[in-house]
Amino acid sequence: MSPVAVVTGAARGIGAATVDRLVADGWSVVALDACADDPAIDYPLGTRQELDDLASRHPGSVAAVSGDVRSQSDMDAAVALALESFGALDAVVAAAGVVAGGPPVWETDDRTWDTLFQVNVVGVRRLVQAAVPALLARETPRQGRVVAVASAAGVLGLRRLGGYVASKHAVIGLVRALAADLAGTGVTANAVCPGSTRTPILEASARVYGLDSVEDFAGHQLLERLLEPDEPAALITWLCGPTSSGVTGAVLPVDGGMTAF
Repeated sequence: MSPVAVVTGAARGIGAATVDRLVADGWSVVALDACADDPAIDYPLGTRQELDDLASRHPGSVAAVSGDVRSQSDMDAAVALALESFGALDAVVAAAGVVAGGPPVWETDDRTWDTLFQVNVVGVRRLVQAAVPALLARETPRQGRVVAVASAAGVLGLRRLGGYVASKHAVIGLVRALAADLAGTGVTANAVCPGSTRTPILEASARVYGLDSVEDFAGHQLLERLLEPDEPAALITWLCGPTSSGVTGAVLPVDGGMTAF
């Protein structure tokens, strides 16, 4: 039987690239996305059409479902769908995330701040609450995996993105605490920190800084280019697999050298 994962934020970007890579490695995937815009976020979010297009690339291997990571019932339903449709759960990838910024920390409005934390942090917690009992229900020796997509912003201080930076720092803390709580179970928890990656989040960040193009971010990385979504997805996919069994509580950069400065 093929291994089974749930991936949130799957309609596009790093989430979609992760689904593509997992399926290529023989996984079955429940691909979840909210498929709806949010009034606190000033750019379009992933759509149902994008999610359906992803599933159509992988007939029989991907179950596409609309769901909000802020909703415990939606996360519970995604895990239940994995068990019902594919018979197991081996890994979850929390890739859903949003960005917002512009004002300094002391001028950021509560609605924006709360939305960033609800999606980026509480969304990870909701998935963990739904998935970990199913991962721990597997027979020993277990090899369950939890992977959260944080950001280089989770280890840096970036101006005019205070809420986003704080939320991604919180994701890293959550993952480290989770790894400690999972000690000795065979289930691992890790965070991946992408740098400037060619996604809608990067486009929104460029607008915060008044940049003409996302390409202006390339100089912030030692590679002197943007990352493609498939590059962090490669590390995420490896972390989901059996050969990553010695890695837990780790915060792993895929940032083109952004945090080496």
